[in-house]
Amino acid sequence: MWQEIVDRITKSTGQPFRMTNSHRVGGGCINQSYVLDGNNTYFVKLNQPALLSMFEAEAWGLAEMSGTKTIALPEVICWGTTEQHSYLVLANLDLSDGGSPESWRKMGADLAGMHLRGGSERFGWQRPNHIGSTPQINSWSHSWPDFFAEHRLGYQFQLAGRRVFPQAQQLLDCLPQLLAHQPTPSLVHGDLWSGNASFTKDGRPVIFDPATYWGDREVDLAMTALFGGFPAAFYQGYQDIYPLDVGYEQRQVVYNLYHLLNHYNLFGGSYQGQAHRAIEQAIDLAARV
Repeated sequence: MWQEIVDRITKSTGQPFRMTNSHRVGGGCINQSYVLDGNNTYFVKLNQPALLSMFEAEAWGLAEMSGTKTIALPEVICWGTTEQHSYLVLANLDLSDGGSPESWRKMGADLAGMHLRGGSERFGWQRPNHIGSTPQINSWSHSWPDFFAEHRLGYQFQLAGRRVFPQAQQLLDCLPQLLAHQPTPSLVHGDLWSGNASFTKDGRPVIFDPATYWGDREVDLAMTALFGGFPAAFYQGYQDIYPLDVGYEQRQVVYNLYHLLNHYNLFGGSYQGQAHRAIEQAIDLAARV
């Protein structure tokens, strides 16, 4: 297997890659992750051959975000399949254990810079991709409330089964009120929690493992707060460049419900109760709009 990937790296880079060893590293619960060492170092994700499209979409997302020249991302080297695996090869990043307040502030400012870059008049993306291992539908729409209702919350409710969340339709009916702020489409990371953001040894902020699409920029900010939150310097850095719209705190509940529903559909457990509470909170907020 490794020789096929080594040969593909050599072909893609135009430079002979001589691998000396491989070792498995942490990289989430969806893929197997390895670092290949030799005359260069690469980060490789592996999964089943049938999931090559997941890696293709990730590569395209990284390339599109990298094209904004605003925030650092791992360089895509190549992707493909062997007899037993699909794979994605990235340039390996030498990451630190944490960032300084100034590094976090720069991450916020860099993300704001990416969100400010235009490029689409519609919400969606050029192809479906994945949020975790769940398919993410990105069909184009001129209406953000319609897009989020059909392709984000509605799809997750469908996966869960309507009986699991009996207030689902009531919430979906509220989205035109809750999401009435008319955002401009921004290129978003789509899955921006602390596990998908880090810093190089010299303090440069970097993000990875995207679920890219054109959406409301607030979805990225909301998710950073879902699992513990980022340091205050990150949010200050963002606000200095691109201040958030009035009402963001209410919309944050709606946007993070998408991830709670996805976690319920993937892992079950306590996420069902968290999603129920978020639904009730959002419906209550809509009643006060």
